[in-house]
Formats: sequence, structure tokens, C-alpha cells
Amino acid sequence: MKIVLLEPLGIPAEVLAQYQARLEAQGHSMVCYETRTTDPAELLRRTGDSDIAILANTPYPASVVEGASQLKLLNVAFTGVDHVALEACRAKGVTVCNAAGYSTQCVAELALGLTIACLRQLPACETAARSGGAGTPFRGREIAGRTVGIVGTGAIGTRTAQLFQAFGARVIAYSRTRRPEVERLGVTYVSLEELLQQSDIVSLHVPSNGETKGLFSRQRLAMMKPSAILINVARGAIVDNVALAEALNQGQLAGAGIDVFDQEPPLPPETPLLHAKNAVLTPHVAFATEESMLRRAEIVFHNIDAFLAGRPENVCL
Repeated sequence: MKIVLLEPLGIPAEVLAQYQARLEAQGHSMVCYETRTTDPAELLRRTGDSDIAILANTPYPASVVEGASQLKLLNVAFTGVDHVALEACRAKGVTVCNAAGYSTQCVAELALGLTIACLRQLPACETAARSGGAGTPFRGREIAGRTVGIVGTGAIGTRTAQLFQAFGARVIAYSRTRRPEVERLGVTYVSLEELLQQSDIVSLHVPSNGETKGLFSRQRLAMMKPSAILINVARGAIVDNVALAEALNQGQLAGAGIDVFDQEPPLPPETPLLHAKNAVLTPHVAFATEESMLRRAEIVFHNIDAFLAGRPENVCL
């Protein structure tokens, strides 16, 4: 089999070399690219006549899928696969796998980190400390005793719920599917409207698809408490981010912690959230820790082993 790694995996070179050597010892060939490209023509050139292509969150359009003559497995080193032309893969019979589970802990941790940053006004506090200011104006709020609404109780949403509970929060949830194991944690499922009305903190953990795009519309944002904060470490398209910026600037929400946007960072200077009050922003880093990158690589190369053995795992298509 010809295998191509289309972009870096964020792991040490020696670790990648070990995976590559193992595959080559089995008689396969592997080419690894050390730069990322979003140019479809270059992606097609890199894919070439490979049987297996590995990518992370680089968009993989239909033109590339259709032009990849020998492609059999698209091995996505990411949780979401909404950046892949799935219909084109289905039409060509290309199997699509993902790296489910690699980022569960780190994404949940950043959700908590953004929450604390909002509640304790950490960006403003740091600016004050660096400019000779005092702490007198800053009165933060605690997670303990507050109601947290988790939207989406997959692996990441469930782990986030557990971390909030460890801080002493009451956790409620909304999800398309109610999971008994989540209820056993003491989490109560409610309607989305009830969640928005009751929650002091709302944390989003749903995929981006036709059902969730624009889920947090202007109308739904208006259902939240003026004292509430919104955390989005899922996908930018879930939220009407222009409406969110307006709500923050008009005092209709107390804060927001956002890691994902309508496009991948770097963001254009005119992006409304860049100029919104009480918004703590990170440039899509929730999934990226030293530990998660190693877990991701392990899953990705295990996906190849499973596919070659005729028992593909983490199959999305």
C-alpha cells in the first residue's frame, strides 16, 4: 500500500519515524509532508496514487477525492469530519475513519479554563497587573453552586460535565440522545429552552452538521440569562457569532469563551468577536496538547493497521 501523510501530526520526528519504519517493514511505502496546504491542486498532487491518505483538519474537497485515483482510506486525524467531502468519498467507495477520543480530556479542560477566565476576568486582571493596576475593581464569580448546561453529551460533553461537577456545579444537559450513563452521573436532561433559561454557564459539545448549524441563533442567545456565559470549544458554525458579539456588547450576556470561529484562525481584523466585550478568545487550540497529539497518532496508525487487516475501526463512512 502507498500511504501519504498530507500534513504534520504535531508529534516528535522520532515518534513519526517509528510508525513509518513499522509500516515500511511490512512492505508498505509512506511519504510524509512537513507543511500544511489548503490548495486543492497541491493536495491532489500530494495524494497522487496513494491508497491511504492521512490528514488532520485541512479541508479535503470533492475535487481532490475525485482526482485521487487509488484512494481507499481517508484517515482523518481529527474528531470531526465535516471538512471532508463525504458524499464524494461515498460515491467513490472511500472509507473515512477519524481519531475519536484523542482530544476528550484536553477539550474538556479548555472548556473549564475558558469558564474560569471569564468568571475571574483573567485577561483584564493580567492587563491590570502588567500596567501597575490593583485588584480592587475585579470581583470574580465561582463555578461552585452554579448551574452548568451541557449541550451535547458525547464523550467530550460528558467529560466536561464531570469536571464541572468536580468544581461543585449542578449540571443539566440537552442532547439528541439521552444516555443512561450520563444520568447516572447525576446529570439531568432538559429541553434546550429549559437549559438556556436555567444555566449560568452553557458549554457546547455538538458536531457541526445540518441540524446544528446556527443552533445558537439570535433568538436562542436571547433566552440565556444576562448573567450567563457561553463556552464554545466545538464548532464555530453552531453559533451565530455576529449575534453573539452584539449580545456581549449590549450586555445581554456576561461573557463568552470561544475557541472556534466561522473560519480557521488567523481571523480577519473585522471579525466581530475580536471587538466584543468580555470575550475570551483562543485560536482553535482546544484539541492541541502534547499528550493529545501522541494519543492521536496512536489512533491514526492503529486505524491503518485495522484497515489493512480488513477490520476498519473508527469508521465514519
